[in-house]
Amino acid sequence: MTCEPPAPLWAPVPPPHRLVSLARAWLDEDLPWPDATVGVAGDAPTRAHLLSKGGGGPGGVLAGAPFAEAVFGVSGCHVTWRVPEGGSLPPGRALVAEVEGPAGGVLTGERVALNILGRCSGVASMAARAVGVARGQGWGGVVAGTRKTTPGFRLAEKYALGVGGADPHRGGLGGGLLLLKDNHRALAAAAGGLEKMVLGVRRAGGFTRRVGVECSNAAEALEAAGAGADIILLDNLSPQELHSAAAQVKAAHPRVTVEASGGVVLGTLPQFLGPHIDVVSMGCLTHSAPALDFALRVLEP
Repeated sequence: MTCEPPAPLWAPVPPPHRLVSLARAWLDEDLPWPDATVGVAGDAPTRAHLLSKGGGGPGGVLAGAPFAEAVFGVSGCHVTWRVPEGGSLPPGRALVAEVEGPAGGVLTGERVALNILGRCSGVASMAARAVGVARGQGWGGVVAGTRKTTPGFRLAEKYALGVGGADPHRGGLGGGLLLLKDNHRALAAAAGGLEKMVLGVRRAGGFTRRVGVECSNAAEALEAAGAGADIILLDNLSPQELHSAAAQVKAAHPRVTVEASGGVVLGTLPQFLGPHIDVVSMGCLTHSAPALDFALRVLEP
């Protein structure tokens, strides 16, 4: 389906030192020893066109430009973008950017940069479609990702969610949300009960962080909200069970944030939207987003 353009970028671009650090690590992975083909190419001034190859269908969004540009920068090249970050990718083959630099640098950065753009653009495009579905249903809550990201590439994927208009969710275990999941709850009795566990986590985490509790039914949700949780994560409930539990929580604890999660995909998303749901988190925005295809074509002198 065709969706509205993504919301303006909310996700801040990582600082230059982080971009350079990631770029160096990704290039080291791809080129751990000298490449004879790059050596033969030499340092002759070279120009190349960076192309998208289809845009992923209607709603394709460009994302990952700061990361790709950092890769080319480390390899001694300069990039001029023809499609802005967060911009719609035209159908068919289209010029996205021009790359200039020494031949060896262009070839060194090529595959890493293309992979970054493909992965980030795929995530941003799926996020934009999900937000489009939610807004099309008249729902004004938050569409979010999850921690189901690629090791070593989480920062880029979280950034891409923001480019697509979705919330990245917590960045990691050390983020602003302390989440007690089902496996934590299984240990609640040994810890003296859920309320004591919530209080202990809040005390250890400090006053600046919020506490969330994953729940699988209305009774657990009401217990967790009564124990002082800021966020109730209703996980893997059917839509009917979800909306009933959310209504009960909001009636008793109107200031608690209610989040729905668990197997939500684009096709089923409308079933999980409702007046008592504040957030719907979707792991598929990262773990199942198909990468878009990009290519680099060196121009003859």
